[in-house]
Amino acid sequence: MKLQIPSAVLAQTFHHLRSCGGGRRECQALWVGPWAHPSLVSEVRHPRHTASAVGFQVDHDWLTDFWLDLADSGSGVRVQVHTHPGTAYHSATDDAFPLIHTPGFLSLVIPQFAQGPADFTDAFLARIEPDGRFHEVRIADILEIV
Repeated sequence: MKLQIPSAVLAQTFHHLRSCGGGRRECQALWVGPWAHPSLVSEVRHPRHTASAVGFQVDHDWLTDFWLDLADSGSGVRVQVHTHPGTAYHSATDDAFPLIHTPGFLSLVIPQFAQGPADFTDAFLARIEPDGRFHEVRIADILEIV
């Protein structure tokens, strides 16, 4: 079963990544969906964070409020999406500091600070496996734009 990403959510994600990062800083967005529909992403959330050309730090107060909001709404994070300045890959920092540490959690890296096409061109998708480590997976096998 593929994770369904509405085209509007993908467009909003690229808008956040581009406007926040400005082609100069990394940025993160979170794809959220209802627990009642585990194969659906229903919205994108843009965390409050600080960033540089080589990383970002999510605001702890924002994150606490975010977890509470998810609990109240019966939703969960499906994918963490973030940018890299050049080629998309999963860095050692990405591996060490995922938002969620549960097997099956997905991390999508968009190259060139999301300044390229608003799709998965040259993106990199990693998934936490039962061994607790991220491993690359084929985007076409996991994500579907609807």
